[in-house]
Amino acid sequence: MPLHKQHYRRLILVLTFMFCTALSVFAQKTREELQREKAENQGKINEIQKILRQTSSQKNVNLGQLKALNQQINTYKKQIDLLSDDLALLDGELKVLQNKQNALSASLAKVKKEYGHMIYEASKRNTYMNSLVFLFSSGTFNQLVLRYKYLKQYTEARQGQVKEMEALEAQLLAERQRITSKKMQQKTVLDTRLSENTKLEGLKVKQNEVIKDLSQKEVELRKQIAENKRASDLLEANIRRIAERERRERLERERKEREEREARRKAERERIARENAEREKKGQAAVVETPKEVEEEPVISSGGLNEEEASLASSFTASQSRLPWPVKGFVSGHFGQRPHAVLKGVMVDNLGVDIQTSAGDPVRSVYDGVVLDVTQMPGMGSVVAIQHGNYMTIYAKMSGVSVRPGQKVKARENIGRVATDSDGTSELQFQIWKNTSRLNPENWLIRR
Repeated sequence: MPLHKQHYRRLILVLTFMFCTALSVFAQKTREELQREKAENQGKINEIQKILRQTSSQKNVNLGQLKALNQQINTYKKQIDLLSDDLALLDGELKVLQNKQNALSASLAKVKKEYGHMIYEASKRNTYMNSLVFLFSSGTFNQLVLRYKYLKQYTEARQGQVKEMEALEAQLLAERQRITSKKMQQKTVLDTRLSENTKLEGLKVKQNEVIKDLSQKEVELRKQIAENKRASDLLEANIRRIAERERRERLERERKEREEREARRKAERERIARENAEREKKGQAAVVETPKEVEEEPVISSGGLNEEEASLASSFTASQSRLPWPVKGFVSGHFGQRPHAVLKGVMVDNLGVDIQTSAGDPVRSVYDGVVLDVTQMPGMGSVVAIQHGNYMTIYAKMSGVSVRPGQKVKARENIGRVATDSDGTSELQFQIWKNTSRLNPENWLIRR
C-alpha cells in the first residue's frame, strides 16, 4: 500500500480518537462534579439520619421528627435525581467508548486486509525471483541502490503494519475492558437508585403516619403555636430594645463628638483671633488661617458609627451569601410567614430561621463582632446578640453560653451549645437584623 494512504488512514484514526478523548475529558469533568454533589448530598442524608434518630427516640411523635422526615425525603429525592444523572452520563460515556471500539475495529480490519494483500504480492514475486536476483539483475549501480532502497522501504512497511496491528489489537482489548467495567458501574448505580427509591417510599409511609398522629393533637399543637408566638414576640421586643439602645448610644456619641469637634474649632478660632490682635498691636501681619488638621478633622460616619464599626458593617454587607452556618444541620423553619406543617389554614411567622441539628452541637458566631447581650428567655433558652457594626446576629434556644457582654468574638468562634427541648428536638433560632429591620438569614448563609 502507498505510504501516503497509510498516513491518511492514521490521521483519520488520530482525529477520531482526539474527538472521543475530548468527549471523555468533558464527561470526566462532569462526572467529578456529579460525584462531589452525590458525596455532599450523602453527607446530608447521614447528618439528617442522625437527627432523625434522636427525635424518633421519643415516645410521642413531634414536629421535630416530622421536619427531619421532610428534609430526609427531600435529600433522598435529590440523591435519586443525581443517580439518574449519573446513569445518563454513563450512557453517554458508553457511547463514546463504543464509538472508539468501532473505529479501532474498522481500522484493524483495514490494516489486516492491506497486510494480507502485501503478503500475497510478495509471494507472487518470490515465485519468479528472490530479493538477491532482483538486486543483482540491476543494469547500473544507481539502479541497484534504488532497488535496495525500495526493498528496505517495503520491509519496513510490512514491519510497521505488524506493529500497527499489534497496537490496534491492544487498544481494542483495552476499550472492550473499559466498556465491560462501565457496564458494571452502570448496573451498580441502577441498583443503588432502586435501593434509594425503596428507602424513599419507606420514609413517605413514615411521614404519613407522623402527620396522621400529629393531626389528632390539634389542641396541643395550637397551644404550642401560641407559646411559640409569645416567646417570639418577647424575643423581638428584646431585640428591638437592644437595637434602639445601640442607636441612641451611637447618636449620643455622635452628638458629643460633634460638640467636642465644634468646641475645638471654636477654641482654635479664638486663639487665632487673640494672636491676630497681638500681632496688630505690634504692627505685624495677621494670621488668617486655621490649621488644616483642625478644619479637616474627620466627621463620624452616618448613623453614628465610628470608623471601626463602619468598616465592620461594610465587610459584613460584602459577606452576603457567604456567611458560615452557626450550626450543622438543616433549615427546619424558614424566614417569614409560612403555612403550619400540619394544621391547615394556620400561618406561623418566623423572625429568622430554625436550624435543626444534633443534641449538644456547638454554636458558632458567623462573623467577627462584639457580644451585645446574653439573656435567658422563656421558650427561647439562652439568647446571645452579637453586633457587627449596624448589624446584629441573634442566636436563640441555646445552653451553656460561653461568652459575655462586651466580649469580642471572631467568625466561627464557639459561643455555646444548642439546647434540646422536651420533645428531643435540638433547634437553633438564628436571626440577622440591620438596625431595627429583620433580614432573611438564608440570603446571607453560604448555600449547602
